[in-house]
Amino acid sequence: MGVEGDELVVASIPRNQKVRNRERDGRICLSIATGRKADNSLDEYLVVHGTARVTAGGAPEVLQRLAEVYIGPGVKFPALPDPPPGYVIRITPERFSGNGPWT
Repeated sequence: MGVEGDELVVASIPRNQKVRNRERDGRICLSIATGRKADNSLDEYLVVHGTARVTAGGAPEVLQRLAEVYIGPGVKFPALPDPPPGYVIRITPERFSGNGPWT
């Protein structure tokens, strides 16, 4: 997952269940664990409520950008000679909750 402007982005090469679910219903709720403890000694986590839209194409470019962040510079991802265009899910956050400095 990455951030583009005010949106979160997720990419998928296949039209998998995640993509089909978002095509059917744009409502989304993401839970993100940070792996840290908050000041109240409980695990930190962020919950993002929002709406998502799916666009066809652009997945290899998004995945390559994210790979540079998550795996490291110079990595080739997806490691396919000519990956299909895939799908990009763009999430517009509407409300945040959870346990951490954002609450």
